Amino acid sequence: MPSPFLSQSHGCQGWRGEMSERIRAFDWSTTELGPLEGWSHSLCNAVQFLLGSPVPLVMLWGRPGYMIYNDAYSVFAGGRHPYLLGSPVELGWPEVAEFNRNVMDTCLAGGTLSYRDKELVLLRHGKPEEVWMDLYYSPVPGDDGAPAGVMAIVVETTERMVSERRRQEAESAYREANERLHLALSSGAVRGLFVWDLETNLLSGDARFARTFLLPVEQVEQGLPNDRAMQMIHPDDFDHLNRQVEQTIALRVPFKAEYRIRQSDGSYQWVLASGRCEFGEQGQPLRFPGVLIDIHERKIAEDELLQLTHQLEQRVEAEVQARSEVEERLRQSQKLEAIGGLTGGVAHDFNNMLQVIAGNLHLLARLEPANERAQRYVQVALGAVDRGAKLSSQLLSFARRQQLQPTQCDPLRIYQGLGELFQRALGETIHLDVQLPRDSWPIYVDRNQLENALLNLAINARDAMQGEGTIRITGENVTLDEAFCAGKQVEPGDYVCLSVCDNGIGMTQEVLEHAFEPFFTTKPEGHSTGLGLSMVFGFVKQSGGHTEIISEHGVGSTVQMYFPRSARNAPDEEPQASDECSACGGETILVVEDDAGVRATAVELLQQLGYRVLTAANGELAQQLLDEGTRVDLIFTDVVMPGRIKSSDLADWARRQMPPVPLLFTSGFTRDVISRNQQLSADTHLLSKPYTPQALESMLRSVLAGRGAG
Repeated sequence: MPSPFLSQSHGCQGWRGEMSERIRAFDWSTTELGPLEGWSHSLCNAVQFLLGSPVPLVMLWGRPGYMIYNDAYSVFAGGRHPYLLGSPVELGWPEVAEFNRNVMDTCLAGGTLSYRDKELVLLRHGKPEEVWMDLYYSPVPGDDGAPAGVMAIVVETTERMVSERRRQEAESAYREANERLHLALSSGAVRGLFVWDLETNLLSGDARFARTFLLPVEQVEQGLPNDRAMQMIHPDDFDHLNRQVEQTIALRVPFKAEYRIRQSDGSYQWVLASGRCEFGEQGQPLRFPGVLIDIHERKIAEDELLQLTHQLEQRVEAEVQARSEVEERLRQSQKLEAIGGLTGGVAHDFNNMLQVIAGNLHLLARLEPANERAQRYVQVALGAVDRGAKLSSQLLSFARRQQLQPTQCDPLRIYQGLGELFQRALGETIHLDVQLPRDSWPIYVDRNQLENALLNLAINARDAMQGEGTIRITGENVTLDEAFCAGKQVEPGDYVCLSVCDNGIGMTQEVLEHAFEPFFTTKPEGHSTGLGLSMVFGFVKQSGGHTEIISEHGVGSTVQMYFPRSARNAPDEEPQASDECSACGGETILVVEDDAGVRATAVELLQQLGYRVLTAANGELAQQLLDEGTRVDLIFTDVVMPGRIKSSDLADWARRQMPPVPLLFTSGFTRDVISRNQQLSADTHLLSKPYTPQALESMLRSVLAGRGAG
């Protein structure tokens, strides 16, 4: 039977409102309510009541709670209207589904619910909203009198609640501000209260304010020109104070300004002026009340903190810079170490080849003593061998593989023996300015290598000055600290610094970075091997010291060599060369050499010198000969050989014999097999390759002459 409420024949055309039309148009047959024409009498009456109410009402019908609501509720629903119409309430408001489930269970069981200022979070306009509502829920009976639905009255109180919250926050802020003001007034921090009358430009205040500005209390209480007080403010603070006043008046914001006030002793104290500007009905500024607070200690603390922060930043910056420099020096040192290892290996093989060439040239010269042409060719070739040997020596010096023979030295005595040589090498257009201390600490170095290093540096300085100018050679006792030694692979302690300084063209930063690398030179091709500075670097490092270059392009350069101070006792006198070099007596010499060419040349030279020669291609064969009882007068062995038995093992065997068997080493370089940092002990004898027959004979006689010692 058609519903009288919604049928035109029953007068429902008298109801107005958007929702009345939407309810008629909705297809209710898709819900459990069924078509509109079949609605029950109780449902129609409830809808009639709902549509006629100006209060937001929504009815939830049936167990699912199908939603039917009026125009006022549609406004509350926001963007969810009209999609809520006919939807089960838990689907319509899923964010509060549990809340609505409790409502349905309670009211369909005959109960009622009410909430005052219920806080919920709803999605009404596409985003979560915090809302407050008064909610009233009552059961709606069906035709049989049992609860068939729920009528909900929804009154939103969000605006009132937000206003109440803001009021409470404002009251709380006011109370806190008032408490702070009372606390400040009761503490000693407040320096006074003031009022500045902008229309009369008169400034008045309490006694504390007057004492702060060193003004008469009576005049301040009655009011005096503002300029009187301004005279006591630090001149550097005028502009800032005026800007703050102008900003407060123009923008109607609170006034705050920090400035200094002169005291009776001429010093200044920091204060904070805080206040506001009061305006008249026409918007004109009238009065400027405020409070003066003592902030002097705070400002002093802030300044100290600022200085501390600045110092800390400078220290951090310095530490970062120092670390970068250390890392760069470490990279440079590692690069030079790698190059040194390579050049040392090359020099070893090169010296072996030079020994074969030199040995055969000497043999050839002895075969044709009357052939002047042949002798001339041989001497030219031997000159080339000497140059090659010098080049190899420079490579070994850079690689720190040269054999050093250090002694206790006085730097002043070293130069005294070199003065004439330096002047001849440098030329008459170079002036030498030598400033060596007479109380210099002793150093333990190879004197010949030190002389070569000084001469190399002096020649470099001469070339940098294009042959004219003054070269200064200086020395000083210095103590290097940890900061200086960081990243330089040198230990802190006492050193003697020998410097060679010129006022030549200097070096660019790019040239300076490569100065110690072998074969690097800025001179024209053919004028330099590029090994001078690298040789100096290797020699000083091998002597336990450190080398630095200080240079500025267009100004000049200074090369500094730091040698550690020696703690050894100075010898009474320089060692004298032995006069004992007796003629060959036909001794038996065991030659141990893995290079066949070098071995054959050595055997030939020794035989021509009158020695009886035995040979072994490695340490194992040599040890086998000796263990079988072969008697020898001297072992002549290469230092570096393949195999299990090393040259050092042969040396140990020779020392254990009674009497000990003399042993003479030979090598291109030792790789620290028989030495420590290429510094030989007193009882170790080494003949460096390439060697001449004369050098070989002299060394053999010297070693044989000392047999039996120790």
